[in-house]
Amino acid sequence: MPLPSRRRFLGGTVLGTAAAALGGRALFDLPAAAASVPGDGHSNHNGPAHGGGENGPTFRSGGTVDHAANGFDPTDVLRDFDYGRVSTSADGRTVREWEVFATDRDIEVAPGVRFPAWTFNGRIPGPTLRCRQGDLLKVRFVNDSAHPHTMHFHGIHAAEMDGVPMVGRGVISPGESFTYTFDAEPFGLHLYHCHVGPLAEHIARGMYGTFIVDPPEDRPPADELVMVMHGYNTTFDGEGNQLYAVNGIPFHYMHEPVRVRLGELVRIYLVNITEYDPINTFHLHGNFFDYYPTGTRLEPSEFTDTIMQAQGQRGICEVRFPRPGRYMFHAHKTEFAELGWMGFFEVTDS
Repeated sequence: MPLPSRRRFLGGTVLGTAAAALGGRALFDLPAAAASVPGDGHSNHNGPAHGGGENGPTFRSGGTVDHAANGFDPTDVLRDFDYGRVSTSADGRTVREWEVFATDRDIEVAPGVRFPAWTFNGRIPGPTLRCRQGDLLKVRFVNDSAHPHTMHFHGIHAAEMDGVPMVGRGVISPGESFTYTFDAEPFGLHLYHCHVGPLAEHIARGMYGTFIVDPPEDRPPADELVMVMHGYNTTFDGEGNQLYAVNGIPFHYMHEPVRVRLGELVRIYLVNITEYDPINTFHLHGNFFDYYPTGTRLEPSEFTDTIMQAQGQRGICEVRFPRPGRYMFHAHKTEFAELGWMGFFEVTDS
């Protein structure tokens, strides 16, 4: 009997590793051959990801993906903030400019398994664009993809800058470009994504990123991290995800824990853009955090160890670790954790 679609992919290899991490056993104990999806040995932009093979590397055997070949490393994505090219207008305003390229590229999302992604600047998630409330923003979007795309920013702006079909410039066709120009408001944690139909596929393929607008006065100093929660529908059936991740690669922060300092304030910009699932969650072991929904207020709404976000929701988590050691974080929906959405903080005193 075939597995349910979520577990049709990497059933034994991913779940075996996850179960070991969680202290249990896999839901499905399949052989390593389950790591491959049937295919002709190469990926395309219309079909499922595949690769690996019966004798290929797997998560269970300790394999990891080739970050250099992918063109990004989730450890770097954590603290990679793009403030753009900065200048001052004649009236004294800060102006920030970016160039963002839509590109199609295969990304190794599990050892030996490639996913035909649609990306902003060649990575999943796209670059973290950062500014301050009141800045004038100019984002030149260049469509180097084979598919039509847009950039839709969450925030307050004019209708013609909304990045949706049939409004303003509308869809940006392959080979075309457009500059989105708007004021940075309100302050908080936002996101951007493609808004071309079928919207679910454009998001599921990787067309999203984080957009941070800092308040007029800086927040307290902290070690700041970006975590984007998402999934991979590797069968392209639109019925669910077979892998889940933070910042592009499932289980990455199990292999390379997030290093933070004992007693230092850690600020996590947490964004949920998971397609095909109504909610995602974030749970921290051995600690509690202050939570600021959308980051648009300077006072936390709750002190907790678990929060829930629907797609497009986001919030800021602030935490200090009073004791050294390894502290797990993961989705508190076990299925998501066992399919890649888990990691560790490594707390040290140096």
